Amino acid sequence: MTNIARMPPKEFCAFLQDKGIRCFFLVWNEEEQRVRASQREVEPLARLLEQERRDFDRHEGVFVQVAPESGTLQGAFVHRTCRGQAAGGVRFWTYDTVLDYLRDGLRLAKGMTQKNALAGLWWGGGKGVMARGTGIDPSSAAARRRIYEEYGEFMSSLRGCYVTAEDVGTSVEDMAAIFSRTRFTTCIPERLGGSGNPSVPTARGVVRGMEAALRHLGLGTLAGKTVAIQGIGHVGAPLALYLREKGVARIIGSDVDPARADELRRLLPGADLDLRIVKRGDCSLFSAPADILSPNATGAVLGPATIPAIAARIVCGAANNQLEDPERDDRLLQERGILYLPDFLVNRMGIVNCADEQSGSLEHDPAFERHLGDEWENSVFNLSLEVLAEARKSGRTPHRVAVEMADRRSFELNPIFGHRSAAIIRDLAQSDWAAAR
Repeated sequence: MTNIARMPPKEFCAFLQDKGIRCFFLVWNEEEQRVRASQREVEPLARLLEQERRDFDRHEGVFVQVAPESGTLQGAFVHRTCRGQAAGGVRFWTYDTVLDYLRDGLRLAKGMTQKNALAGLWWGGGKGVMARGTGIDPSSAAARRRIYEEYGEFMSSLRGCYVTAEDVGTSVEDMAAIFSRTRFTTCIPERLGGSGNPSVPTARGVVRGMEAALRHLGLGTLAGKTVAIQGIGHVGAPLALYLREKGVARIIGSDVDPARADELRRLLPGADLDLRIVKRGDCSLFSAPADILSPNATGAVLGPATIPAIAARIVCGAANNQLEDPERDDRLLQERGILYLPDFLVNRMGIVNCADEQSGSLEHDPAFERHLGDEWENSVFNLSLEVLAEARKSGRTPHRVAVEMADRRSFELNPIFGHRSAAIIRDLAQSDWAAAR
């Protein structure tokens, strides 16, 4: 590992500024089969990506800036864009090292490629990542707005190869600030012609995944079941409401924020709720006796340290990249007899809700609702059943079946624009985007 990869993001920003670097890129060169770095000072990161077998998958481009006014470390990670522009939300999160920052962006972008492909959307996979603790304090409304305005300006500089949206740490109002500086964004407020918060649609899709898992195992419906929900915030709270509508008997939940527990108790008076306030990283909820475990907080929560404790028969949640190591942990779950529905298979509805905002909106959009129904063969419910059936037949894990299906679809070319975003990325690199910024 290189020294700069070990740096905390704040120290890395100081390093870049000391070298006179405000922006840099790491772009995959297909002809040379290597990663090209925009400046020699970040060349070690290019070589690191080439060695990163778990998370780097020939990502088409990584673009990073130290925002000129706020000083925030801001990035755009583009995985594969055969189906169309890279699409995925911008996360505002805390990272211990530059390597953690890069790995999260790479994994999230790849997950969006898989999610968009399985959903049948003509979008590729991308993700935005901003590092908390770098630049100005975002606690004031004015400072926070400027951070997101600068991210919007950053999006415009990338000329549409990546279209951003809402993700962890980012609100609909933050998206309005981005929108004020770029047209390459979705999930903007409804008053501005957008689709708003994608969390509620995401919860609806996860419910359909749970129903498919129960159907596959011959365990009936959600009525009378117990569900353990890790994270009862933007997705977890509406998920709990939908589960109660389906007749779930008991909900066990955990969160780091006591206010979220209080709000859920207010929304579900009289419900059988066991809500626990925990510290960040606490996965003790996994051992709670439940029929279904639903991770809805951060990723990488399913691994050797947590899988042995899981009491539920089914794992199905909205959190992105739930497996700590996808090549290992899906098998660990299978060996324990736990049915795992991959996050990118069931949590599509957020991106479905916002991906096509430019096409206008309907009160009851059939193009949206078919994803949640039983008739369309590619709905969340039916595709989940198809993946689970193939996994049972072949002996492979549901995760492996879903990945292979997503990969096949992800190489299909957009019927109108082909692989246009890859051409944009090559043009950005050839025109020396980093120097021009």
